[in-house]
Formats: sequence, C-alpha cells, structure tokens
Amino acid sequence: MTLRGKPRLELAVALALLVWLAPAAAPQTQDTAEAHLGKGYDALKQDRYDEAVTEFRAALRRDPTLAMRARFPLAVALFELKQSGEARREFEAVRREVGDHPNVSYYLGRLDLLDQNFAGAVRNLSKAIAKPPFPDTVYYLGLACFKQGDLAAAGKWLRQAAEANPRDSLARYQLAMVYRQQGREEEAKKAFAESAELRRRDTDESELRTECAQKLDAGPRTEAHALCQRLYDAGDAERLTALGTIYGQHGDLEDALEPLRRAAELAPERPQMQYNLAFTYYQMGRFEEARAPIAKAVARWPDLFQLNFLYGAVLAKLGDDAAAYQALSRAHELNLEDAGAADLLYRIAVGLAGKSLAARQYPDALRYFGEAAKLRPGDAEARKGMAAAEAGLAGGAR
Repeated sequence: MTLRGKPRLELAVALALLVWLAPAAAPQTQDTAEAHLGKGYDALKQDRYDEAVTEFRAALRRDPTLAMRARFPLAVALFELKQSGEARREFEAVRREVGDHPNVSYYLGRLDLLDQNFAGAVRNLSKAIAKPPFPDTVYYLGLACFKQGDLAAAGKWLRQAAEANPRDSLARYQLAMVYRQQGREEEAKKAFAESAELRRRDTDESELRTECAQKLDAGPRTEAHALCQRLYDAGDAERLTALGTIYGQHGDLEDALEPLRRAAELAPERPQMQYNLAFTYYQMGRFEEARAPIAKAVARWPDLFQLNFLYGAVLAKLGDDAAAYQALSRAHELNLEDAGAADLLYRIAVGLAGKSLAARQYPDALRYFGEAAKLRPGDAEARKGMAAAEAGLAGGAR
C-alpha cells in the first residue's frame, strides 16, 4: 500500500498552539497529569513518539478520563510507531467515550486500510469525510473505494483529491489505476504521466528544501537566502508556504513574512495559510498585524478551533479582553479538552471579573467568575470572587 506523509493540519496546529500560547508546562519534578501532558505534546510535536507514548500513558494513569487530551494523542503516537494493534485499541477506547469524532474515524480508516479491511476503511473514512480532519482524508477514502472494487466512487474521490491538491502525485497515480481498470486507457496514460512529472518535481524541490535548511544552519545567511529563494514561486502557495516555514523554523521570521503573505493572498480559501501568516506575526509580537488575517479567517471558518484560539490569544495581547473572551469561549466550546485554550480563557475571565467587580457590575462579575470556576473547579480565586460578587448583589438588593 502506498503511504503518504503524516496528517498535520489540525493536530500540528493544535500542538503548536499548546507550545506557543499555553502557559509553561509544570516542572519535570511534578508527577501530575498536566505535567506529563505538557511533555507528551512537546515530544509528539518533535516526532519523538516513544517518549510521547510514555508521557501520555503516565498522564492516563493519573487521570484516566483524559480521552482527547491524552488517549487520542497516545493512539496517534502508536500509529506513527506502526504499533497498529495498540493504536486501534486506544482509538476504539476514545470512540467509546466521545463518539464518532472525525479524527478518530480517520485514523481507524487508515488502520483498516493497513489491515486490508477495505469495507471497514470505507465505512470509517466516510464518517470522517463529512468534516474532513486532514487534507488527505479524501485521498484515503478514494483509495479504500478502489481497493474495495467500487471504481465509480474511487474515481469521484480521487478526482476531488487531485483537484484539491494539484501537486499530489499519488492521487493522480491512483486515479490512473482507476481509469485503467475502467478501460479508459488514454486518460490513464495522461494521469500516469502527470504523476511521474509531479514526483520528479517533488524530488527536486525536496532536495532544495534540505539544502536550504542546511545553508541556513551553516551560513552565511546571505548565501543561504540566495539558495532558498529558488523555492520562491509567486504563483504557488505550497512552495511559498514551504519557504516561509523553513525561514520561520530557522529564526528568520522577517524573511518568512513575504512568502507567507503571498501564500495567504493566493489561497484565501485555505485557513492554514491565514493561520500561518497570523501566527508568524504573533511570534514576532506584531499583534495588530496578526489581527487582520486571523479575524478574516475566523469570520469565514467560525467552527475551526485553532483559528478561534489564535484569534483569542491575539486579542488578549492587544488588551481587548472582552473580544478575546468571546473568541476563546468559542474555541473552548469547539474543543473542551484543550488545556491551553481553557487556561487562557480562565485568565481572561478572571481579569474581566475583577474589572467588573471593581466597577460594581456584580452580575457581570458573577458570570465571569462562574465561568472561571467551571474551568477550574475548586479554584480558590474564583470561589472568593463569586462570594464577593454575590455579596455585592445582596447589598444592592437591600
């Protein structure tokens, strides 16, 4: 079976936000679920899967209720380690707890493909496709349909995959296989030729990316930039994103901005492009400039957790706590299990509650402190604030 790169869109963004926006992880000497979660996310972000497995299992021993926060990333790490049986058990455990979440259905479909259970793969990936968690969901559904012998459905999904990603050589190769089995030989030859050309371009570009990264590490930077700029293509959002990402990973955030800005212009319909640009501004401390692309993205895709989270973080940095509260509340609503979003929402809620209390706006203070208390049950500061707000209300009633 042809394997592809790791699905990075939702998971990587969420993990990046945990690293950049969440508070520092608990010290390593603390043997708590939260401390192990923080170390597990960090390991997963850096592809240290064995370490991630150890940390997430430790977190679950301390709090077995952490389904999406610990058991799901544990299953992902096991999947990446090719420990399919253990990964399946963990994904199934998550499904029993949270239901047919698209992320879980996606990975179970991938495991079904590896096990050659093509009917199961079609069933699971069809559940995931209603709200695709990763860009390659449609490709794998097409592949599963092809393996099951449903050529019409395979052609439909693989054409969608090829249209969605014009640089995807595997989608075109599998589509060529569909055409061949359907007796459409001329279309098959054309698709095979396109796939081969895309593979050649990918190889050349991959080598250039590697050389670019090495040059940025070795220096001098002027020579490195001259080489890296060969990746620049004003009409190719993928190449521009790759260039901006490489610059960003090597600390050249200023140089990352121009290709990421252009990529966002070329692909306004892709939330990841807007996120990349806004997140780079955020890292640079240019919060006002980060606001515009992330605000537009949230307006267009109001149901994406990571966009709402970053938007809330940007607004918090700008001191617009009321708007930050709204964005973070939406982010928390979309992903109740995310510790970083919950923590930032808590801090904003407590700040707004304190201001409301000082202004004797007791109903607002009680509402904000109540939200903080729900985020951190038993929190002393929230309980004390609620008591003060209730006392203020009682005094006003008299």
